[in-house]
Amino acid sequence: MRKKLGSRRIILKAPWEIEKLRAANQIVADILSELRGLVKEGVTTAELDRIAVERINQRGAKPAFKGYHGYPACTCISINEEIVHGIPSDKRFINKGDLVSIDLGVILDGYYGDAAFSCFAGEAPTEHAERLVRVTKEALYSGIRKAKAKNRLGDISCAVQNVAESHGFGVVRKFVGHGVGRALHEPPEVPNFGVRGTGPILKKGMVIAIEPMLTMGSFDVEIMEDGWTAVTADRALAAHFEHTIAITHKGPDILSKGFI
Repeated sequence: MRKKLGSRRIILKAPWEIEKLRAANQIVADILSELRGLVKEGVTTAELDRIAVERINQRGAKPAFKGYHGYPACTCISINEEIVHGIPSDKRFINKGDLVSIDLGVILDGYYGDAAFSCFAGEAPTEHAERLVRVTKEALYSGIRKAKAKNRLGDISCAVQNVAESHGFGVVRKFVGHGVGRALHEPPEVPNFGVRGTGPILKKGMVIAIEPMLTMGSFDVEIMEDGWTAVTADRALAAHFEHTIAITHKGPDILSKGFI
């Protein structure tokens, strides 16, 4: 989702707020886990979106994305060269070998959950494409490992970038991670590129979404005519993974665990 951070103040969360955020993110994780199993040849992206809406309603939550700055759907479902913000459609069928990325957010009791994954419909079309997805996930967890109190935000960004570029993949600059709380997007922004030892000091109580977006080619981005769907400028494949994590005295706590 597009970011509108408003105030630049980073809001530290109390332990009870982190539990509220965990509850929202567990709903996201459960639904994404189900959707991942439904990514198959012949399914439309709108079908997946409708299932997500149904599951959100069953859990007593609300979609976080629908209506956000005018976005028309519950999920963002992006295929192949689409990086993020793909709008579900009954006309968009998933084909065998497609790289499908699904991003989902919910609101529960005033707190937000947000996470994403990429996978293939069936087998990956090439070994290089399979490596893109594997490395994007690896980059996410490398960033998470740096999400410790007294580290700097740039430590996370640098870790993600190092994993991506060491395998020859591009790191999207236009879209970044973000704080999560009583708003979908709070400060700080969490870039997937940066310099170690720079940026705000990480503190206990910070809750952030780390979401690397890697490409098989250039990191340049174009926005399609619908005003939302972001694609790679060179139409190379892109992958996207995201977890919401809390920084605690014991280290990073993945609030959306369970689906990847």
